[in-house]
Amino acid sequence: MQKILTGNLTFKSLCPPDLSKCTKEELEAYFQNSYDLNESLFTSLKDESMFYKCPDRLRLPLIFYYGHTAAVYVNKLILAGLLKERINLELETLFETGVDEMSWDDTENYRMGGNYKWPTVEEVVEYRRQVRNIILGIIHKTPLELPITMDSIWWALVMGMEHERIHLETSSVLIRQLPISMVTRPKGWKYAPLSTGSTQVKNTLIRVEGSEVTFGKPRDFPSYGWDNEYGQVKCWVPMFKASKFLITQREFLEFVKAGGYNREELWTEEGWRWKTFRQSKHPVFWVCDEGCKSGCGSDLATYSHCQLTEQTTCQLNGTTFGMNNGEDKISDGYLNAHLGGSTNEVNGTNDGLTNGQLNGVTNGLTNGHFNGYTNNLTNVANGDSSNQCSDDKQYKYRAMFDVIDMPWTWPVEVNYHEAKAYCTWMGPEFRLLIEAEHHVIRGNQESPSVGVTCDIIFSEKKEVNHNLHHGSSTPVDMYPPTELGFQDVFGNVWQWTEDHFNGLNGFSSHWLYDDFSTPCFDGRHNIILGGSWISTGDEASRFARYSFRRHFIQHAGFRIAKSVEHGIEPVNLPVRLVEMDLYVLGCGKQDNPIVLDKSAIKPQMVKSTNTQYQFDTVVALKGILEQEFGYRESFPVAVAGLCKKYGMTQKLVDSLVWLGAGVGRGPLLASTSFKQVLALDYGGQFVNTAVRLQKGEKILFTRPNWETGSASVDLIVLNPQRVTFKQLTWVSNEVGSHDITVVTFLERTVNPQAWLVRLWEITRKTGLVLIVSRDRTWNKDKLQPILENRLKCSGVEDMPYSGPKGYQEALVTIWKHTL
Repeated sequence: MQKILTGNLTFKSLCPPDLSKCTKEELEAYFQNSYDLNESLFTSLKDESMFYKCPDRLRLPLIFYYGHTAAVYVNKLILAGLLKERINLELETLFETGVDEMSWDDTENYRMGGNYKWPTVEEVVEYRRQVRNIILGIIHKTPLELPITMDSIWWALVMGMEHERIHLETSSVLIRQLPISMVTRPKGWKYAPLSTGSTQVKNTLIRVEGSEVTFGKPRDFPSYGWDNEYGQVKCWVPMFKASKFLITQREFLEFVKAGGYNREELWTEEGWRWKTFRQSKHPVFWVCDEGCKSGCGSDLATYSHCQLTEQTTCQLNGTTFGMNNGEDKISDGYLNAHLGGSTNEVNGTNDGLTNGQLNGVTNGLTNGHFNGYTNNLTNVANGDSSNQCSDDKQYKYRAMFDVIDMPWTWPVEVNYHEAKAYCTWMGPEFRLLIEAEHHVIRGNQESPSVGVTCDIIFSEKKEVNHNLHHGSSTPVDMYPPTELGFQDVFGNVWQWTEDHFNGLNGFSSHWLYDDFSTPCFDGRHNIILGGSWISTGDEASRFARYSFRRHFIQHAGFRIAKSVEHGIEPVNLPVRLVEMDLYVLGCGKQDNPIVLDKSAIKPQMVKSTNTQYQFDTVVALKGILEQEFGYRESFPVAVAGLCKKYGMTQKLVDSLVWLGAGVGRGPLLASTSFKQVLALDYGGQFVNTAVRLQKGEKILFTRPNWETGSASVDLIVLNPQRVTFKQLTWVSNEVGSHDITVVTFLERTVNPQAWLVRLWEITRKTGLVLIVSRDRTWNKDKLQPILENRLKCSGVEDMPYSGPKGYQEALVTIWKHTL
């Protein structure tokens, strides 16, 4: 599969550039490395047909992820103005948007089910090659002004690089779920040793005194960061205890043997529903011989990786287990010093190696030992029991490309539900770490004011398992502890926390990627911290804050914690939980109960920092129904009349796109004037109500005076079949191009600029853009700096309408394409 490479095969990851003093050469090297790493991962697929497989039924085929990162580069560079023309609009639309399913039991849609016509691998390879060459040209030709900040056009380029590195990790999770027969370990991929040779890994609880902690990335820090990293939280963290190590495979085995997957009382309600649906019996990357249900989709839906008789387990027979010529060096000789008492130590080693050999034996293997420590690929440890399991039911382990003997001292990889059930099994006082506690167990960290040297991803010391130092997890006792005694605080596997994902104090999104984080501030995503073995770039930064839905499969584990109680009052724990009921289009209201013991813990309940969610509530729905249907000449009626006027006078009647469609009265009225109407809003309840009205339903609502109001439209007079309602959180390529674009909701968006910067591209060259501002704040002077590169203002007018405040006038600005 080398032909899918448009650059070099590599699994060596560079450190990110210091954006305060980087050169073009450094930026080019980091770009090439990011691009190469992602492509190199896909060389593990045995043939081209594997690109069209769905390793996860709730994800797209792998061909999407191979093309997606290149398309995102183009889409962001177009927005930033670094790229004037698209390369391939069809592919940039197809590969633009992935999926973030709302539940584990969503049915496969047509794209995921394989009915969509995907391009050939050859076409996508050529597209990636074109994108690579164009970006190299941009790097060479664009003047570099330092520092690179959020306001710099170079920010879009670095954003693309870090986005690519995110998908290096998420694609690795998908490929790891493919049948073992469909992948092969690429040249240069190296797994870690199965154990350090320690006879026992005792996972004690370490007591941590109460302390104040501050976290959040300064906006002027000279490395790239995603929007959710910025801002600041300062809080008091009460005394707590947490496990020294991440929970290991061996420890989790005891939960499995105790029937943990069959005991409903150990699981949250949501977790038990997931467990029941998936019929899970053990962690997803464990392999047994019982044919357990797979999570694969499409033609792999019946596949099970739990078929030991059909697996080829990686053994010592002729394999190097990825440890080629002793290349796996541990800096500072930590392992040798830490385990210096080992009777199998290697004489004369330098950092555990002597010219790439161990006692003259190449390939880093001597009688089943690696670096003087038991490798135990065949569960024969020459007297060492660290990687043996006496349980009658032998589990194997699915590494990236091989099924191997279970590495019992590696951290277990589970989702939040499994981790939470384990905590409950341990005792009612146990829970996961919270975000603030994770910052405490890191110990003293240098101030961000010193620059990039304070960030672990920039450190020259390799004392954590991240940045692809290994092609797998490592034993939990392999790397040195923090000053507080905790190991693997960074790297190895991500760590689930109890906190819901949300912006920090002072959060603001970036207009280039407004919806990177904000849709996930919904109380349904939990924070993961610390990074994993394959986390590179920003993912491996001390400032990194990522999240996934609680049932999500990832290279993620956990450590247990518990509060140290004082008196009978609940502990004020600074765990940040989003207080909201999420509405999911097609599913309805989703409850989000607190799963912490409220008799022992008082959590910090916060509002979502995605203020758009405030408009996706029952109260907001009643309000907009009143605004749209409570008055004869209401706001949407007036806007529909405005669109009709310009459509008729300018002979622009083919297509209208309406951004901020509300509950749909305006777009439905506009169906009499335009052949097609695309009506968009971010609010799920708004869009759902609009669709109900489109079907002829009569909707009752309570008016401010407590009288009952009703909303309905006359389907006989209108042409509702011309209207398409969609829920979107940004202006995507699938919106297409239209005669008239009307925008009516800037006042209720998190980042208005993010919606404005694409208006030129969704409006035909001969078309018009109408921006209607209810509060009159979005005037020509405010809009012009955002739009002037592509659009020019051709007129301003007032638009009268009636509303709760009586007769009002909105401000309308009219825009045309520049010549």
